[in-house]
Order: sequence, then C-alpha cells, then structure tokens
Amino acid sequence: MTTDRPRTSLLGTSAMLFEAPGETTLGTQRRIWAMAHEVAVFSGVREAVPGMNNLMLVFGEPPRRPQEIEQRLIELWNDTDPLPIAGRCIDVPVAYGGEAGPHMADVVEHTGMSVDEIVERHSAPTYTVFALGSHPGYCYLGGMDERIATPRRKVPVLRIPGGAVSIGGSQTGVSASDGPSGWNTIGSTQVTFFDVKRSPPALLQPGDSIRFKVVRVLR
Repeated sequence: MTTDRPRTSLLGTSAMLFEAPGETTLGTQRRIWAMAHEVAVFSGVREAVPGMNNLMLVFGEPPRRPQEIEQRLIELWNDTDPLPIAGRCIDVPVAYGGEAGPHMADVVEHTGMSVDEIVERHSAPTYTVFALGSHPGYCYLGGMDERIATPRRKVPVLRIPGGAVSIGGSQTGVSASDGPSGWNTIGSTQVTFFDVKRSPPALLQPGDSIRFKVVRVLR
C-alpha cells in the first residue's frame, strides 16, 4: 500500500530515512538526487545517501531537534525540481543462459517466454542507474521490461560470482562482487563494477546508464 505523503523515520540516533511517496520511477529518483545535493550542506549532516525511493541522512552526532529536520525534508520534497543528470552510458557485454545464467530456466518457466525472447527483452532497454547499494558498486537499475519480471527466489543462493546479471521482481542488476543472492541469474559479464584501486572505486554513479550487449546465448 502506498501513500501520497513522504515519510521520515530515525535510524538509531545518528541517521534518518526519508521515504518518497508512490512508485519508484525515474522522476522520483531525480527528485531524490536533487534533494541529496541540497541536504548534503545541512548543518550536522555528514553524508546524504540516495537509495531506491528514499534518502538517508547520516549525522555527525545525534540531532537535537529531529522534528525540525523532518519538516525541512518534507518541505524540500514539495519544492524540489527533478535533477536531470546526463551521466555516462556504458555497454556491458553479456553471455546469457547456460553456465553463465543458471536460473534462466526459472525465468522461462515463470514468464512462458523462450530464452531468445527473454534475452531480446532484457537487452533492449537503456537502463538508468537509480541508486547504488546492496554491496559496494552494485547498481539498482530502472527500465526493465515488466514482461520478464520474475519473483525473487524462495531459497537464496549462497554465492553468485561478481558479474552475475540477474532479475529480482521487476528489477535487474549486475553483482559487483561474489556473494549471496535471492535473484535469478540469467547471464554474466566480465565488466568490473567495483575496484578499490580505481578512483572512484565504483564504476557507475546514479544518473549513469547501461546497455546490455548480447555476446552469446548458451543453451
């Protein structure tokens, strides 16, 4: 159930979460990005971290009057224009199916589409990076075709490799490092999304975009 009003809540004593109303859309994310720029200069704010439909404020010390900050956030949301970021667009070569996409069969079963149809629909859009999260360098992407949306796995996989291209619900993304996942892996790429030796370490930032390029389809 959604609400037409923003919500705020404290995260412990040194952070606050602002949640935008409605569905997660590019327009909403652009307003979140704009708010992050404005909030970053608030007195006492150490960091402003945009998320999916939300914005987290981290304070240097517990705020003395959190209610005033909450009210400022709501006012800022009502007054802020979306921030159009003209970021970079990178091509990500992907091998789909087979050992590269061990859960492709599950997406086929859920959608009723063939492997080729899923690959075509997944690789067609230009995806916008809505936010970074989950783990360092991971990009939450907007723009996936709803017809290939597939529920997250009932039993998460303990380890998928970095570069795994997966679908979880109505979203898709690329794992930036090895780790557990409840998403359905349909392919893989050799692109490195996070490297501590790189500056900045994360390959992409909110407002950048991705195009998946089919290099082969394994069966």
